[in-house]
Amino acid sequence: MNASQIMKIFKETAYIRTGGSAQELKCADYLCDCCAAMGVEAKKEPFAVDMATIHQAVFEADGISIPCKGYLCAGSHEVEAPFLYLPSTDKYSLSLCRGKIVMVDGYLGSWVYRDLLDNGAVGFVTYDGNANYADKDIDQRELRSYVSKGDKIPGVNINAKDAIDLINRGVSRAKIILKQDEYVGESHNVVCDLPGELDEWIILTAHYDSTSLSQGAYDNMSGCVGLLGIADYFKDHPHRYGLRFVFCGSEERGLLGSKAYTAAHEEELIKVVLNINLDMIGCIMGKFIACCTSENKLVDYVIYMGYELGRGISVRQDVYSSDSTPFADKGVPAITFARSAPGNTATIHNSYDTVAVMKAEHMIEDIDFIVAFTDRMANAKRCPVAREMPDNMKEKLDTYLLRKRSK
Repeated sequence: MNASQIMKIFKETAYIRTGGSAQELKCADYLCDCCAAMGVEAKKEPFAVDMATIHQAVFEADGISIPCKGYLCAGSHEVEAPFLYLPSTDKYSLSLCRGKIVMVDGYLGSWVYRDLLDNGAVGFVTYDGNANYADKDIDQRELRSYVSKGDKIPGVNINAKDAIDLINRGVSRAKIILKQDEYVGESHNVVCDLPGELDEWIILTAHYDSTSLSQGAYDNMSGCVGLLGIADYFKDHPHRYGLRFVFCGSEERGLLGSKAYTAAHEEELIKVVLNINLDMIGCIMGKFIACCTSENKLVDYVIYMGYELGRGISVRQDVYSSDSTPFADKGVPAITFARSAPGNTATIHNSYDTVAVMKAEHMIEDIDFIVAFTDRMANAKRCPVAREMPDNMKEKLDTYLLRKRSK
């Protein structure tokens, strides 16, 4: 895959494609077409996702209307109550939430939501964006079902500038009106197989959906371009292990595509020796990294590869917040490759994630290294990565997947 082909894909997918939307399906079809153009067949595998259509979202602070977006899948409500800003989630601060509409900093984490419920909050406010940016963009967020567990209070998201203004004005009372229809929709994984000599597989993943403000060039059409580049190489080169490419839908909504894939194909996972995940490669600035949810020996292996091939790479053993995690949770060793950019040169989940932050030559560099790694794994007499999950990674998976609360 050359530079012009890479940039063509970025330009042709330069649109918002949230999980379960018509635009996401359009991109799934596009990826199938890209595979067909290489002479390999891809198919779409549908899976159910929670969806909602918001008809009204109102947030008032001391009677003044504040621009907002209502939380999808948070039910329909109308509530007016005292307003509380909650910068800390210690036990004392949480005890002040009863009967109040509570504003928290940044994202509403799962455990924070449960704490708000347990302490009697009647609504919540989050904010995003940057007080130093010119825009007043507001992200569309959702109350995920595994967070709410059916216990829903209304929530809205606002811009950081308005959040600051609320505190400067000393707002004391707030009102939320949220009206929406909730239903079950459909998202898709796109699956492409290159069979090998063995009936054992390496699964390569990348997600193709974006968030509500983002064209998602960096996060994560870059990973999808990487998968296409790897598939383009191996369709013409031998490999002992079969290679399955899974372009995951609805990752930004809680890894829904990879969770759906591992659930639907759980019995087949015994034949999967490794997951190679790509999430944000090829940007202009930033360092090349790998995160191994596996035995720690894989960390050293990749570091040695960097020396061998003359490529700087930072490698660690950890759980990466991407589609590698559901595979690792099923016992499949996983590695994620990324090019991690400083936040002031390439940001994600906002309107600044466009092709402007990408560099085709860096895409080629990253793809070449991942091809070399994949080739070593796919043509090994026996995949050298132990198919077991160390206890420290099991502990981190339990925390990440909300089975345990971090201390």
